[in-house]
Amino acid sequence: MVPLEYYLVLSAAVFCIGVFGVLARRNALIFLMSVELMLNAANLVFVAASGQYGTISGQVFSLFTMALAAAEVAVGIGIVLVVYRKFKGVDVTKATAMRW
Repeated sequence: MVPLEYYLVLSAAVFCIGVFGVLARRNALIFLMSVELMLNAANLVFVAASGQYGTISGQVFSLFTMALAAAEVAVGIGIVLVVYRKFKGVDVTKATAMRW
């Protein structure tokens, strides 16, 4: 059995990659993918801890997080499409006003 610490280190690395993507990139699609990476890092910790301690609660939280991620992607893709139509690109720095 793989120790829990390995999962935690992997999850921290994936989460840091997601944070870097959110902070350093301007493309809205990469921004969404980076947020997904951060949510998946949390899911990895939930499932690893659940397996380590023999409970099912971490897996249940992971399922809720996946449902939340699916809803976030649906709303995010809608926002990206609107930004693309208005600004002819998906650069998040161009959309600085809430009303066009």
